Amino acid sequence: MAKVLTDREENYSQWYNDLVLKADLAENSAVRGCMVIKPYGYSIWEKMQAVLDGMFKETGHVNAYFPLFIPKSFFSKEASHVEGFAKECAVVTHYRLRNSEKGGIEVDPDAKLEEELIVRPTSETIIWNTYRNWIKSYRDLPLLVNQWANVVRWEMRTRLFLRTAEFLWQEGHTAHSSKQEALEEAEKMINVYASFAQEYLGIPVLIGTKSENERFAGAEETYCIEALMQDGKALQCGTSHFLAQNFAKAFDVKFLNKENKEEYVWATSWGVSTRLMGALIMAHSDNNGLVLPPKLAPFQVVIVPIYKTEEEFDKISVRVNELCNRLKENSISYKFDNRDSQRPGFKFAEWELKGVPVRIAIGPKDYDNNTWEVARRDTLEKEIVSDENLISKLVFLMDDIQKNIFRKAADFRESRTYTADTYEDFKDILNTKPGFILAHWDGTKETEEKIKEETKATIRLIPQNPVLEAGKCIYTGKPSKYRVIFAKSY
Repeated sequence: MAKVLTDREENYSQWYNDLVLKADLAENSAVRGCMVIKPYGYSIWEKMQAVLDGMFKETGHVNAYFPLFIPKSFFSKEASHVEGFAKECAVVTHYRLRNSEKGGIEVDPDAKLEEELIVRPTSETIIWNTYRNWIKSYRDLPLLVNQWANVVRWEMRTRLFLRTAEFLWQEGHTAHSSKQEALEEAEKMINVYASFAQEYLGIPVLIGTKSENERFAGAEETYCIEALMQDGKALQCGTSHFLAQNFAKAFDVKFLNKENKEEYVWATSWGVSTRLMGALIMAHSDNNGLVLPPKLAPFQVVIVPIYKTEEEFDKISVRVNELCNRLKENSISYKFDNRDSQRPGFKFAEWELKGVPVRIAIGPKDYDNNTWEVARRDTLEKEIVSDENLISKLVFLMDDIQKNIFRKAADFRESRTYTADTYEDFKDILNTKPGFILAHWDGTKETEEKIKEETKATIRLIPQNPVLEAGKCIYTGKPSKYRVIFAKSY
């Protein structure tokens, strides 16, 4: 297979786009800004979804589903929320088409909706309107609900997985009887996301809170996890929001407490999306293609037979089918690539491009010696392994590859984490070898906005447990008690 990817070091953005398309993950659709997630890409998302869904249920959450359409009036009930999403909303105004006198079809002007409907950009409003009917007493709390859904945010500049007009996600929406319980829920869920990112995606993340400028619209606190991609830009990988009583007050959701007094409910919301697919691609992949963590790969092992005659193929296939049964017994997912339309070299390159963690090859010589050629995707190392040691070797590799890609990403992040004490140093880092920059900030929105305007860098997070250190803001010179994390971002 000829080289199909732009060199990552030459043009990172084009390399990413090439990889998404050539590895059969997704493609642009006929609808501007929307994507088609192809079967190979969707199978990775399904694995992510299954793991996360299990983690949510282990923490007491249940799944439900709420409407795609939200009455426009609902958005006007929480002022900061509508302000945050107003420019991204798709609006349904009519409910019928008709044949046009000029030919074709047109919107029927007589079928105008009495109230326009917003295509769901996020579900706080429709869910809290529903919760008003579900919550009456402290006995109904906590209410721990999640939904898997699609949302629409009318983005003008789109990129597959990272920013599209429609994307897939999950959104948790919980209701609590006390502020403390809601805060604990919001913190618990950001830590669930961090565990998933590190243990399954193999991506090290920082945990912290957003500055006021970067908070979710309608939240009093936003917790986040941030990862560093291989071009030195940050990617927000998940958020969890403490909504206080804002939505409960907007939709009049009250409960009778144990003292038989009425009070407003406390709320959280939290979510991750198919943006995690983008994180997975950008954090680990190389110029040969995807590098997938074994825990999320559609196939952990691909087996490629090498033969010249039908007789050789038949003999090798018997051996491979025996191996497939052993792989199944050891919960190792596999694919036997027995296509006769492609040569082994093409298959090697194709599965390397698709990031399969381990490739096994077997030819007549391997058959006679009772051995297998084993190649690992993360390091591209190959070795000959005896049949009796193969399963134990594969079990080891699944764990070792998972750990190695995390370690490699962690080493990269460490090499691209800097401390800046002056604005000149700050700008120099951004222009030469960008990454996470720890710098003092005076805590004002105005300073953050000026730094963003001049450098395109934003405060990615305020560390969860910041190290107290008296200093001066890099921009204004005003006093600062601790450093925050800046970076350019997606």
